[in-house]
Amino acid sequence: MTDKIIFGRYIPVESPLHRMDARAKILFVFGFICIVFLANNVITNAILLGFTILAILLSNVPVKFLLNGLKPIFIIILFTFFLHVFFTREGALVADWGWIKIYEGGIRQGVFISLRFVYLIFVTSLLTLTTPPITLTDGIESLLNPFKKVKLPVHELALMMSISLRFIPTLMEETEKIMKAQTARGVDFSTGPIKERIKAIVPLLIPLFVSSFKRAEELALAMEARGYKGGEGRSKYRELIWSTRDHILLFLFIVLTLILWFLRS
Repeated sequence: MTDKIIFGRYIPVESPLHRMDARAKILFVFGFICIVFLANNVITNAILLGFTILAILLSNVPVKFLLNGLKPIFIIILFTFFLHVFFTREGALVADWGWIKIYEGGIRQGVFISLRFVYLIFVTSLLTLTTPPITLTDGIESLLNPFKKVKLPVHELALMMSISLRFIPTLMEETEKIMKAQTARGVDFSTGPIKERIKAIVPLLIPLFVSSFKRAEELALAMEARGYKGGEGRSKYRELIWSTRDHILLFLFIVLTLILWFLRS
């Protein structure tokens, strides 16, 4: 299970994406989430697919590791695809099985929407896979600095977001351990009626909540023991450096946005 969770993890390898400024990557990812909806035909989807593959190659993250990250939501992608195939009535009729009718537009929409899920998962995952949690926190805090004027606790907010991302794989590892322990005690999570499976989850949730609160308390005590009192007056050991490659990344984003805008149907 833990091998299938990629969001929130960091892979310490050498790559062009690892060397980029965290702020540039954060801005690009948030922008990419918006422009992915501009892809509504074969050409624009091909461009986004090529750009996503290029980003994966530049990250030096194993492709097999990224593909494993699709497995937890593969059912959602498949459900979305068939939802559009069976309920979108656009274009030429491809198949007619009585009350089940499949149209060309439904297949096309199903493929395009499913691909959007794939783009978003890969690109957003590359943000955490190529950026250390501390650097990601500094990047978020730097981008939110203007909001300090309206008394927004920027440092604390950035720290909470970073800790949340960091603890996703940790909680999944804890869930796997508890599931194995419960399975050894005779609990069956995979067979039986739906009602029985839901009941089997209760022995899993209670120890998971207890473990989560225990970890949160230990983290709070560790931070207090090290003198943490918020972001006021704190200095940075690692300074973020904006370089030419970060300008290039944002320039490519602008070019990509314009291309998708003019080529969309």
